[in-house]
Amino acid sequence: MKKIVITGAAGFIGSNLTDRLINEGFFVYGIDNLITGSLDNLSHLSSDNNFDFINHDVTKHIDIKDKIDYIFHFASPASPIDYLKYPIQTLKANAIGGHNALGLAKKNNAKFILASTSEVYGDPLVHPQKESYYGNVNPIGPRSIYDEAKRFIESMTISYHVYHKLRVSIVRIFNTYGPRMKINDGRVLPTFIKQAVNNEDITVNGDGTQTRSFCYIDDLIDAILQLMNSEYSYPINIGNDDEVTINEIAGLLISILKSQSKIIYTQLPEDDPLKRKPDLSLAKKILNWNPKISKEEGFKLLVEYYKKNNLI
Repeated sequence: MKKIVITGAAGFIGSNLTDRLINEGFFVYGIDNLITGSLDNLSHLSSDNNFDFINHDVTKHIDIKDKIDYIFHFASPASPIDYLKYPIQTLKANAIGGHNALGLAKKNNAKFILASTSEVYGDPLVHPQKESYYGNVNPIGPRSIYDEAKRFIESMTISYHVYHKLRVSIVRIFNTYGPRMKINDGRVLPTFIKQAVNNEDITVNGDGTQTRSFCYIDDLIDAILQLMNSEYSYPINIGNDDEVTINEIAGLLISILKSQSKIIYTQLPEDDPLKRKPDLSLAKKILNWNPKISKEEGFKLLVEYYKKNNLI
């Protein structure tokens, strides 16, 4: 049985990835220091013989006795509310934690898969965003904590690939949502859902014409598993290219929830991207992958998850 290490395994994406890999027949070591992750996301695996949870800070040396075949580095606060609360930890989880995870991969001659982000493009001047675009990032702005951390670990990952011949993959994840996304994590979908279900005013930053492209978690995990088995070593966008305005998102959720909420407008945060849409040409070519779940279907699934778990 092949063995996998997932850092950030108790997080939203990490826990969904853990489930899928166990279902695919792998043994998973899940590493997390629970600074933003939750053991609730892994509680159903407590008696699973193919899972071992390790409460550990990845900025400290990672020591696994078994031979490891794949290492997924997904440890990092990811929502603005989290990385603004834990700025130094976010930078260190990517830079030092990423270095430690790369070292473990080198020691085991394991393939290394990095969770990067569309945030490396910053507030883009090119639309849609291709992997060849260098980005427009303010290196000392409030969002730089996350943006620059991911840009750095991408560079280190490629350096290990070039100089140590390490097999690597880099997935630039665009806005993703689904079960286990925290209701209070500050991102647009859970925030709007919570406001709409309570018939509260929906607070839209800016004038609401800024755009995002939302990918359902199952589509993302499908792509990550295909990337895991590919030989492509450079960054690849994974997301949904159905671009939608924030105003349209608010309207759709009001409709789904049959809410009486009204939309109000607040100041746009500094360096908040005005447009975000992945160019998926590379993913379609290399992975033969396309997102399948529409925003209408996916939003309803997220609402059902929150209701089932008494979160709204």
